[in-house]
Amino acid sequence: MNDKNIYTLPTPCYVIEEDALIKNLEILQSIEQQTGCKILLAQKAFSNYHVYPLIAQYISGTTASGLYEAKLAYEEMGNRQIHCYSPAYKDEDFEELLTICDHIVFNSFSQWKHFKSKALSFSDKVEFGLRINPEYSEIETDIYNPCFQNSRLGITLANFEEDEMDGISGLHFHTMCEQGAETLKRTLKVVEEKFGRYFSNMKWINFGGGHHITKKGYDTDTLVRCIDHIQNRYGVQVYLEPGEAVALNAGYLLTSVLDITKNGMNIAIIDASAACHMPDVLEMPYRPYITDSGEANVFPCTYRLGAATCLAGDIIGDYSFREPLKIGDKLVFHDMAIYSMVKNNTFNGVPLPSIYLLEKSGNIKLLKKFDYSDFKRRL
Repeated sequence: MNDKNIYTLPTPCYVIEEDALIKNLEILQSIEQQTGCKILLAQKAFSNYHVYPLIAQYISGTTASGLYEAKLAYEEMGNRQIHCYSPAYKDEDFEELLTICDHIVFNSFSQWKHFKSKALSFSDKVEFGLRINPEYSEIETDIYNPCFQNSRLGITLANFEEDEMDGISGLHFHTMCEQGAETLKRTLKVVEEKFGRYFSNMKWINFGGGHHITKKGYDTDTLVRCIDHIQNRYGVQVYLEPGEAVALNAGYLLTSVLDITKNGMNIAIIDASAACHMPDVLEMPYRPYITDSGEANVFPCTYRLGAATCLAGDIIGDYSFREPLKIGDKLVFHDMAIYSMVKNNTFNGVPLPSIYLLEKSGNIKLLKKFDYSDFKRRL
């Protein structure tokens, strides 16, 4: 982030960097062009619809986790594909999903059998698939691991009902989180061993999300070989649905220092909250980088950064700086486009940050501003 003009913006606020977004999209588009696969934005990571028209210029569409995300894509993405997967659908939601989705994926055979008659009446417009669980994942944190013991996500081989496949045109697996192509290669080997016998009867195979395709050093050659292998061997269309890779390192959270205190160490209170504005800091856990900062004690001045909420654990982390922090200083947290805006909440009545777009031209455009009414309407 080289544009110093963002330091003049009122805080807290998110800034989406259009140039960085385009660079990510160009990488994803090149994978589509090399392989013929279809790449979809997973809106669960990034659903800022103001840039959907831009995203639609580069990739094939979106994936949704339910009715609201599907409707957002339908309204804002234009004529692009919309795929939906949910662990379970409500009857009233499913009827509307049939009118706006291209693919609908079921989590179980019981869900497929429940909706089958209604689904098949739309078979000329919608394709249906099943999520499989290969019981293999290299994710170490259980909260993000779809294949941990007794997972509710996907159908294991032991529970696969091959006599109930009439009307199913694709299989979907999602076992990765922020991982590379070598992980996908090892995962595909297991998926093929368990479920490959069904692939040739399918029209498509969805590799799910978690592919860190736009991260520096990602092995795109191995990804291309994985896609080509499945498409050529089984005659299917491959889909990928990254969320993080679309907006990786394409956004910032700008915050101000409100107070400096001390209790065994220096403490800085800021007007952003881990619990409200960057919950992955507490959930993963995750330590975002701050411009011109280091780990604790790397630079002369170390501070524990915390929020102005009543939650004792609302701590972003310990950071060091070359100079002492002062009340009013602006801090820029990096990689804040993904899993931030989509997870925002107003705990403690903390305001939602405004959202800006730093355009390629250098112009800063206000996309969304929130106020007290947004807090009140949620209750």
